[in-house]
Amino acid sequence: MIELRAFEPADAPKVVSWIDSAEALVMWSGNSGFTWPFEPGRLVAFYASDPSRRAHLAIDGDGVPVGHFMLRSEPSGRSVRLGMVVVSPAARGHGYGRAMLEAALETAFADPAIDEVSLGVYVRNTGATRLYERLGFRHGRVEPEATQVAGEWWASITMNAQRDGSRTDKENL
Repeated sequence: MIELRAFEPADAPKVVSWIDSAEALVMWSGNSGFTWPFEPGRLVAFYASDPSRRAHLAIDGDGVPVGHFMLRSEPSGRSVRLGMVVVSPAARGHGYGRAMLEAALETAFADPAIDEVSLGVYVRNTGATRLYERLGFRHGRVEPEATQVAGEWWASITMNAQRDGSRTDKENL
């Protein structure tokens, strides 16, 4: 259904076009330091500044980009952080998000040293949270005041998926 390839600087305008507001930028990038308006060069510089950030583009069967995500190696060497997940607005609702995240997990766990994939999601992003749960991610730490947007605090949840599939809840992360 999809194929993954490494993100290239020429992909930045396409990915940036999927982020249509300051709120969507925060929802997508968390506390990464991006500001609105979001420019493609900032995304390219973000990835170039840290080789532990490995960005991927999801391509459909017709060669059309349908999604993007990043895997970042954690210092322990035993886990990776999944982030910057977005599906093209035109591709939403067609199963591409699930397929892309399944491929992201497969990519992460292809490294035998990796035992865990973690991610952060804002509590208000209920659709993404449900999808992560269906893929076996379990809730961990909740941060009630993770990010302030337009004077309102957004809570975030850390979620974790284990290599062995147990996907057990983690306490006090």
